[in-house]
Amino acid sequence: MTDSPESPSFRLAYVPGVTPAKWVRIWNERLPDVPLTLLQVTPTEASDVLRDGAADAGFVRLPVDRTVFSAIPLYTETTVVVVPKDHVVTAAEEVTLDDLADEVVFHPLDDVLGWERPPGQPALERPATTEDAIELVAAGVGVLVVPQSLARLHHRKDLTYRPVVDAPQSGVALSWCEDATTELVEDFIGIVRGRTVNSTRGRAQPEGERKQKAEKSGGRKPAVGRSTGSRSGSGSPKGSGARRGGKPRRRS
Repeated sequence: MTDSPESPSFRLAYVPGVTPAKWVRIWNERLPDVPLTLLQVTPTEASDVLRDGAADAGFVRLPVDRTVFSAIPLYTETTVVVVPKDHVVTAAEEVTLDDLADEVVFHPLDDVLGWERPPGQPALERPATTEDAIELVAAGVGVLVVPQSLARLHHRKDLTYRPVVDAPQSGVALSWCEDATTELVEDFIGIVRGRTVNSTRGRAQPEGERKQKAEKSGGRKPAVGRSTGSRSGSGSPKGSGARRGGKPRRRS
């Protein structure tokens, strides 16, 4: 959304684990006159923030309500188990859920994996946040299964992680309200999709560059092999008077 025609701005929400720095840098290079404000939200808050107009677009975790939001899936994360560095799990390059069957596996209230049934043995209480669960793992009372980006976000020197090959995975997408697709939203979509400055939609493409592109497209050369004469090797001379195997056309 824009605050007004005189002072446009763009508000971008993002959930923990997503690093929007690359796209923000490109935005600032292409649209230096439009400030971009970052807003970190929890996965459960993301939909309300976009629906209420507190943000124009956001990096969210899938799924989203497709009757309300548009979404461009970006990537699916590897799921890992976070353990102390001296844990037996670290002897393997990767593990399965069966390998965690006898472990206390924390299932925080902000979990983003959408388990039908969490693996391992349940803790006495569910931690309020992933960060709280990490503290409990560091205390040596259980393990935690999360997307890899969250393991990196809450990295500690005394902890490590291993991929869990058969665990659910979390997908990340750029999302926005379908009925609020502004020019600035289109500009940001272009950045995320990797469009160049010449192909980006909306105001991010300078007027002069659009004119140059239009002028170039009007001066195309004919395709090779589309000559109006006969093909070489056909046995007929090249030129306007050559026959094509039928009677010559009469001139009016």
